[in-house]
Amino acid sequence: MSSALKDLELRQHELKAQANRERQAFSEHFEAWEKPLSWADKGIDTFHFLKNNPILWTSAFAALVHYKPKLASKVLAVGWGAMKLLKSAKKLI
Repeated sequence: MSSALKDLELRQHELKAQANRERQAFSEHFEAWEKPLSWADKGIDTFHFLKNNPILWTSAFAALVHYKPKLASKVLAVGWGAMKLLKSAKKLI
């Protein structure tokens, strides 16, 4: 029984060492992607923050309308077109 346990313990150490080597190789392979993925993650977090706090972007748009009405109308037209495009793309998918 004790020799079986020793064999299992040896196998466990071998598997742990193999997993460690595989993790190291995996991390080296994706090291170049770490910075772009962190920026994408920050962008997603920002999007969710703005989505959960609509008062921020509505007040920013209201300030834009007040100070730059022509630019605000262009932004509104582009945003409206983008929303229509996204809705039609969702229907296709």
